[in-house]
Amino acid sequence: MKQFTILLLLCMLSTVVVAQPERETPIKNPMLWADCPDPDVIRVGDTFYLVSTTMHLMPGAPVMASKDLKNWETVGYIFDRLTDSPKYDLAFSLPLEEQKGEGVGTVYGRGQWATSLKYHDGKFWALLAPNEQGSMGDTYIFTAPKAEGPWTIHSRLRHFHDATLFFDDDGTPYVFFGTGEMCQLTRDLKGVVEGSLRHYFQREADETGLLEGTRVIKHRGIYYALLISHVYSPGRHRREVCYRTKDLKGTWEKNTVLESDFGGFGYLAQGTIVDTQEGDWYGIMFQDRGGVGRVLTLSPVRWIDGWPMLGDENYKVPDIMRPYKSGQPAAAIVKSDDFSDTKLGLHWQWNHNPVDNAWSLTDRPGYLRLKTSRVVPNLYLAPNTLTQRMEGPECSGYICMDVSKMADGDCAGLTAFNGDSGVLTLKKKGKTLVLEMSEQKVSLSNREKAVTKVEEKLVESVDLTKVVKGKTSNVWLRLDGEFRMGERGSRDAANFYYSLDGDHWTQIGTKNYRMVFDYRRFFMGSKFGIFNYATKKTGGYVDIDCFNYQCSEK
Repeated sequence: MKQFTILLLLCMLSTVVVAQPERETPIKNPMLWADCPDPDVIRVGDTFYLVSTTMHLMPGAPVMASKDLKNWETVGYIFDRLTDSPKYDLAFSLPLEEQKGEGVGTVYGRGQWATSLKYHDGKFWALLAPNEQGSMGDTYIFTAPKAEGPWTIHSRLRHFHDATLFFDDDGTPYVFFGTGEMCQLTRDLKGVVEGSLRHYFQREADETGLLEGTRVIKHRGIYYALLISHVYSPGRHRREVCYRTKDLKGTWEKNTVLESDFGGFGYLAQGTIVDTQEGDWYGIMFQDRGGVGRVLTLSPVRWIDGWPMLGDENYKVPDIMRPYKSGQPAAAIVKSDDFSDTKLGLHWQWNHNPVDNAWSLTDRPGYLRLKTSRVVPNLYLAPNTLTQRMEGPECSGYICMDVSKMADGDCAGLTAFNGDSGVLTLKKKGKTLVLEMSEQKVSLSNREKAVTKVEEKLVESVDLTKVVKGKTSNVWLRLDGEFRMGERGSRDAANFYYSLDGDHWTQIGTKNYRMVFDYRRFFMGSKFGIFNYATKKTGGYVDIDCFNYQCSEK
């Protein structure tokens, strides 16, 4: 443990260094090279606030803050958990044919979508609608006195797809949603004004996909609605379009404000624009980047003929931008953790709602204890898998796990978690402890997202029984990720390692395991996942000493 104590001290020292003000280093796109889709960004005073989609992860609807549009840190969540259905709890672990009753399934790829963030009349407001049918898909409106919370549910309304909340100058609230739909809300934001629902535009003939991800601002008396447009005609690409009008009941004009590829990846769109205190404007749009997920880019905005045109002088997303404000402390949304606090850090999210009595930071101070609480057949139905985003271009994270209290049938470890997962699993089999690296692939039903099958390919295993029993009860597990663009496309490669002293590492299993992004299942980028679940009986537990994380410079 002396070596590990030294590592923790170094980690703490590195944290102190990170907190120091930065010199005026440029902003390199992607601004956030991590999974942050469906962004909405507002400014209140000198602080920018960003909200993104995290779907089945809890707590949900993360709010991130920045002073300079470069250094972002998670400052709160709009909700701790969603409770409309047992699906949010991964409550069904039976085979699909044996499952009965409403709520069967999961919320993989569902849950919180495309949250809209606003500040009005001294309060923060958020609107989101889970991508579900029936009452599970009803829109939530939350409010809070500050972005950090506490957030409370203000009202529930009918489902509004990819919607934005908008307050006019006189305080009248509106919702813009779907493909060119809008309606007026009652002043108390608890209902829809009768007869106000209408289409304010019709998509063009070649826009065969949805126009979605609406964000609305008002600038110099003109209303602007920004949407992503999916165009599949020859020579046309995914793009960001803008509709504008001086009268919400009048005719809207249209223009394309961004049509740009970037970094060797495809064309990007969906996001918003935001102004600074000095009156400059910036655009924040996301780009699909394979296994890492959907990343955020930053562009200057130039007002040309009254249109907010994104990009550089060639209307392209720039590689590098000057920081909006220099001298700000460095910050990050993915972090190391020594678990010395009594509260879980805001950089962590659980897969589905956690079982609160099955994890602790106080049972053994300085450790995260993960207890088994439910017998389940596989990782995808396991409660209390703890996650953080992976980041590009390269990242690495390792944990130190005390395995001395694992019970027969327990499975604990570290995974590159997604619909296709590369998994390091410590399996307790009677008195035997085996480390396995496997490739796992989940199949989900289309409607209920129920787990119908998990394919598991064992690549390599190592018997650690004698080594662990003779020397230590700790095992170190490491996962390295790489998301660079190569000659044959994005690598999206994960490599796996283990150690028995935290110093000397042995690679295990698949080399350059291919991480994938699949919108039909998880619909998100790969995550670091720390897990412990029981396959025979509950009662065992593992203690995690730390999660140590590093990310290379862009």
